Amino acid sequence: MSGARRAAFVVFAKAPHPGAVKTRMTPGLHPEAAADLYRCMLEDVLEATAGAARALDAELVLAVHPPDALRELADLAPAAFRSVAQRGPDLGRRMEWAVAEAAAGGARAVVLRGSDSPALGASAFHEALAALDEAELALSPDRDGGYNLVALRRPAPGLFDHPMSTASVLEDTRLRARGLGLRVRTLAPSFDLDTPADLALLESARRADPDLPCPRTLAWLDRHEVWKRAPD
Repeated sequence: MSGARRAAFVVFAKAPHPGAVKTRMTPGLHPEAAADLYRCMLEDVLEATAGAARALDAELVLAVHPPDALRELADLAPAAFRSVAQRGPDLGRRMEWAVAEAAAGGARAVVLRGSDSPALGASAFHEALAALDEAELALSPDRDGGYNLVALRRPAPGLFDHPMSTASVLEDTRLRARGLGLRVRTLAPSFDLDTPADLALLESARRADPDLPCPRTLAWLDRHEVWKRAPD
């Protein structure tokens, strides 16, 4: 995508409260430890996304759920972020709303990312925007059949009208895109941290790349041993 066309980078985030985040990390972790992990992940994601936005002259948006956590997460985010409450009865509707809201504000491309993939670096944003030179939709797959980053040139009503957070969500989104006449590009894959076993993936990724963009999450990993006991 041409550098003259300003993009919006939208981070989806939850309040880091015990019992409300990283529930698939328990009972391997206590709810308090899982919430602490999520907070570290979120802070890393916000910092890395802000760095990518500076390099690419993109707007930063923090999309918060639930709405009553708006002030709490706004205080956690770097000052460059504009914070909004997510709107919609389910994740797919909230994603569609976020794309439409950013586009209504003048964004010529919108990149959505979650807060579960702290190893996803700035290169993913460069790759996503470059992909939009040839396609209307770009997706970065994760290892569980979903995706952790989605980039769109413009709103695509109905794109996310299927069950989300399933093992087929990537393929379901591709099918919806084809039905809407959208050209799709698949980006380099990454991985989410959803279960204790996923923490071993992060450790392996660190050995391969000591400069991963998630220092807080890696520091948390160093303070805990649960990933060493997780099954393969």
